[in-house]
Amino acid sequence: MSWEKIRDKLSEMLATVGGKVLLAIAILVIGIIVVRILMKALRKLKSFEKLDQTVTRFILNFIKWGLYLMVIIAVISVLGVPMTQVIAVLASAGLAVGMALQGALSNLAGGILLMILRPFKVGDYVDAAGASGFVHSINLFYTVIMTIDNKRVTVPNGSLMNANVTDYTAEPQRRVDLVFSCAKSEKPAEIQQCILDAVATSKFALQDPAPFARISGGTNEAMEFTVRVWCKTEDYWDLFFELNQSIVEAFAAKGVKAPALRILNDKP
Repeated sequence: MSWEKIRDKLSEMLATVGGKVLLAIAILVIGIIVVRILMKALRKLKSFEKLDQTVTRFILNFIKWGLYLMVIIAVISVLGVPMTQVIAVLASAGLAVGMALQGALSNLAGGILLMILRPFKVGDYVDAAGASGFVHSINLFYTVIMTIDNKRVTVPNGSLMNANVTDYTAEPQRRVDLVFSCAKSEKPAEIQQCILDAVATSKFALQDPAPFARISGGTNEAMEFTVRVWCKTEDYWDLFFELNQSIVEAFAAKGVKAPALRILNDKP
């Protein structure tokens, strides 16, 4: 074969391959731009505004990666790679990656289950998998929790699905539990009424269920009174600290001997 024929053949091949590569690059760039535009438009849809923030983020992330996958498949098709071979390679690679990333797949499954079962949502205060704080975001593989002192804790979703989760803000009402003690020489009925009178001065205390204050134990030197007062969940800490102060001050005003406070419940 002469040099001219070889040169022509190479030129033809380069023209064919180069055209496919340029087209694939164009599709990739345009595809990325289109995906970004679509995602921006989806975020503005009113239907998503009606959904919970946690569900919205999860759905949008799922749609975004699905669209990117479609762009990649389109690029591979333009390059002329047979899809049967691509599927075979992806299947083999998927098996190998799946074995290596069992933990990541477990976290992915956990993220999907969190969206379906909804044990908590963004904004809730939870205690789960060794972390306590407000749920900042729930992603495909992990959940971000912000502690009260503003530390960011990243918890794998797989761990969350296998752990006990306490959600302190899930219900509209919560109960403040405190225990006060006084000298055994005091009259129980008077101490009980003193506590209830102090509770009645709080604007955060609910009257239904009614506040509770009863003698619940003691020692040879002291009596213990259990105090239980309901409030709105968002008023929990306001009532908690207010009762600590108002009841101790009420004891002091009435000359109750040796009042002491022991806190039972310290969760927000």
